Amino acid sequence: MRIIFMGTPDYAAPTLEALHAAGHEIVAVYSQPPRPAGRRGLEVLPSPVHRTAERLGLKVFTPKSLKSEEEQAAFRALDADAAVVVAYGLILPKAILDAPRLGAWNGHASLLPRWRGAAPIQRAIMAGDTRTGVMIMKMDEGLDTGPAALTETVAITPSMTTGELHDRLARVTAALMVRAMAKLETEGLPVTPQSADGVTYAAKINKAETRVDFTLDAQQVHDHVRGLAPSPGAWFELQAGDRAERVKLLETVLADTDTHQAAPGTALDDGLTIACGKGAVRLLTLQKAGGKPLAAGDFLRGTPVPEGTVIG
Repeated sequence: MRIIFMGTPDYAAPTLEALHAAGHEIVAVYSQPPRPAGRRGLEVLPSPVHRTAERLGLKVFTPKSLKSEEEQAAFRALDADAAVVVAYGLILPKAILDAPRLGAWNGHASLLPRWRGAAPIQRAIMAGDTRTGVMIMKMDEGLDTGPAALTETVAITPSMTTGELHDRLARVTAALMVRAMAKLETEGLPVTPQSADGVTYAAKINKAETRVDFTLDAQQVHDHVRGLAPSPGAWFELQAGDRAERVKLLETVLADTDTHQAAPGTALDDGLTIACGKGAVRLLTLQKAGGKPLAAGDFLRGTPVPEGTVIG
């Protein structure tokens, strides 16, 4: 089958590789334009999907928009049977969605209609969800509103981070999309409208919400931290002499204690057990600006946090 693949981040790359390995003819790959990278943004790098496509010897297009008649005509001229979209990051006009003979199909990392939008993996963990999954849907002009074709559910364990869930769902998306395209090619792919109930939106993560709020319950703090790990990372401030130093928090665990008299953000011992609005969390992995992630014991050897210290 002739497929146009559209994707950008490393999440989408396994699906491109899987479709190529399954024998489909990938007539073109669309990805977002190369962007500045590195700490100072001095190097302009192609996206992970772009690099994967080049390694596979596939033609790559990186338009800034698909709204112009010229871009839409070029897309139609590819004469594709289907378009496969995984985390592309650009809005697709109706002319693009209608161009492939069998439509445009999206692999979305949630159990729609829950967590439509840009950050479904992070939002599911931050909300304390115990399950999520992947849904293959036929795209329409709405935001992740198209009818569903195939679904696979994935459990979210109590300690799972966004990084771990991201990698798991990327593999599931790849396998499920290969199944979907095989069915579409041979017998057709029936779809079912999404439910009108249970709609939630996964807004892009805002830097302002990455700071840890220890006035929340311990479970909420724990979910917040793992939902932002490893990137962009939750953080708190720790007083270092006469200045406050930002510390990224990459891993926590719920502490045994459910009751305490200390104010939120107070160290309850010398081992980084921190009081929350209700309960407490133990900080397990931390990272100073410019440093590497450290286990709590290694962090404390260089930066003691005695009982009674208030952080955040």
